[in-house]
Amino acid sequence: MQIIGTTLGVYLLLVGAVFVMQRTLLYPGAKDTPEIAIHAGQGIGEVTTQTADGLTLTHWYRPPDSPEKPVIVVFHGNAGHLGDRVPKLTPLIDAGFGLLFAGYRGYSGNPGSPTEDDLTADSSGLLDWLAGQGVGPERTVLYGESLGSGVAVKMAVERRVAAMILESPYTSIAEMSQVHYWYLPARWMIWDKWDSLTRIARISTPLLVLHGDKDTVVPRRFGQTLFDTALEPKEMIVVAEAAHVELFDYARVVERVLGFIRENVR
Repeated sequence: MQIIGTTLGVYLLLVGAVFVMQRTLLYPGAKDTPEIAIHAGQGIGEVTTQTADGLTLTHWYRPPDSPEKPVIVVFHGNAGHLGDRVPKLTPLIDAGFGLLFAGYRGYSGNPGSPTEDDLTADSSGLLDWLAGQGVGPERTVLYGESLGSGVAVKMAVERRVAAMILESPYTSIAEMSQVHYWYLPARWMIWDKWDSLTRIARISTPLLVLHGDKDTVVPRRFGQTLFDTALEPKEMIVVAEAAHVELFDYARVVERVLGFIRENVR
């Protein structure tokens, strides 16, 4: 009985520790400030927005080559910083598209600590900033990568945009947490649920989903379920050989992303 009691006590301590630390685990952040100077030749510069709670957030912006071309708003995953996404998305820059890399609070040298409510409000403010630059919804494309797919879906519920691309998306963080912490009652412990599955059926925006069949971070079945629930028009590309961060290594993925954007922003 003593062994059982000790084991139960240790387990409850583990549950409590994960519960308290969950946002640190979900948003590990990247405290170092990325070097924008190395991307200056690509026309990328810094812009700032003010949050509702008084923070100044830095984002990266590369204007489109001409006024009729789209701007892709990039909501990145939960690891790394703004500069990590530039090499992957260089083909979009080469195509003359604008790119607006969203700088999260608590990431990339930005102040604050992320929560679902705060990231939602910050992202909405960033889209307001973009509209203030004269980029209308018919030229705005949302790009959500992993964690950022939940941000993109929330923005598409709130606003009209031209198209949305989701890379390695999930159904909800609650469901994903249960996969990675299978030994805990994880789905019932989550504060920031990022419930994309509930929201996706409310969005009629043209949708492109990208997923790797060897993804162990967000298994393909989650992206497939999200895609199956989404409304038309929609399209999904599955790369059998790809894991979580390798999709842009495949030329056919890059070509289809470029084609999808051009088809939906005329």
